[in-house]
Amino acid sequence: MIGMKRVINVFKENNIEAAYLYFYVHFITEVICFYVLANLTHNSLILWLVPLIYDSFAFVPQGIIGYLTDKYPKINIGIIGVLLLTLGFILFFVNLSFNPYLSIIILCLGNACIHVSGASVTLRCSEGKMAHSAIFVSGGSFGVITGKLLASNFFPKSILALISLSMIPFILLASFSVNESSNCSNYNYHNKNFNPFWLIILVVLVVIIRGFMGYGIPTSWNKAVWQNILFYTSMGIGKALGGILLDAYDIKTVSYLSLLASLPFLLFGDQIMLISLIGIMFFSMTMAITLALLVSVLKKTPCLAFGLTTIGLFLGTVPIFFIKFTNLYLNAFIIIILTIVCFIILNKVIRKEKDERVF
Repeated sequence: MIGMKRVINVFKENNIEAAYLYFYVHFITEVICFYVLANLTHNSLILWLVPLIYDSFAFVPQGIIGYLTDKYPKINIGIIGVLLLTLGFILFFVNLSFNPYLSIIILCLGNACIHVSGASVTLRCSEGKMAHSAIFVSGGSFGVITGKLLASNFFPKSILALISLSMIPFILLASFSVNESSNCSNYNYHNKNFNPFWLIILVVLVVIIRGFMGYGIPTSWNKAVWQNILFYTSMGIGKALGGILLDAYDIKTVSYLSLLASLPFLLFGDQIMLISLIGIMFFSMTMAITLALLVSVLKKTPCLAFGLTTIGLFLGTVPIFFIKFTNLYLNAFIIIILTIVCFIILNKVIRKEKDERVF
């Protein structure tokens, strides 16, 4: 009962409405991007190259864009992102002579700007809480599957272009949650006795490992469309839940839950959908933990911290484009070893003192 009250109180936090606004923005962003990706991969002769290009230009630039946003916070990078995203979308479908890969790059840069904008607002307005950013990030998982479904059902492109522009008022409304006094000074999740430089390196390593593991999760049950919907839904719920539980309890408890509780479900859920979905949900909770640690160290540059997590995700997924482990037992062994490595790292870099927050 007490635990439920803690969770309910999270939804009463200051400026939580910014999280809901950016949930929608992130959702629509991924709908647009994966609608285009589904159409591009359908006609591409080099299927593996398309997602690699997408990940390169959607994930990696967020570090640079994040740094510039931290330096020039008055620039509304979200509006710029929407305009780039919509332009890339229109160019891809309207001008048949336009290079589709150039339009996808414009689309990706718009995606990156919107991501950084969401991170900037939700991190700065949340007073050291993580639910805001976690809810914002979770919207992407629902957008990915929705975009794929709309592409397969030939949803009108003109309506999607208008829906893309609908993000602008949501971004403007969310911007009111941030003022000149908004900062990230209340983020204190890291072990202050640990060298900050090595802490950043190790946390990014955890992101890389979890990004790699995400593609190695055995899910042979995932064959039908409705099962794919549940897969992405479980992922989205897990991302949001990580931040919510982190605010309700403490970072060490949530990190143990995410790493250790997910392991048996991931290993033994290959043939059983329900078990696998529980594992995926726990697995996805790590996102909030790694972001909280990086922002705690990089308080003055939270957008750069967010960008480091997306760069880590990209580095973790790159090997999958060239190497894939098909042996179930080898795959399980790799997941176990990498989970142990992540557990050891997080146990070292997470703050040691007892969580004294009162709810």
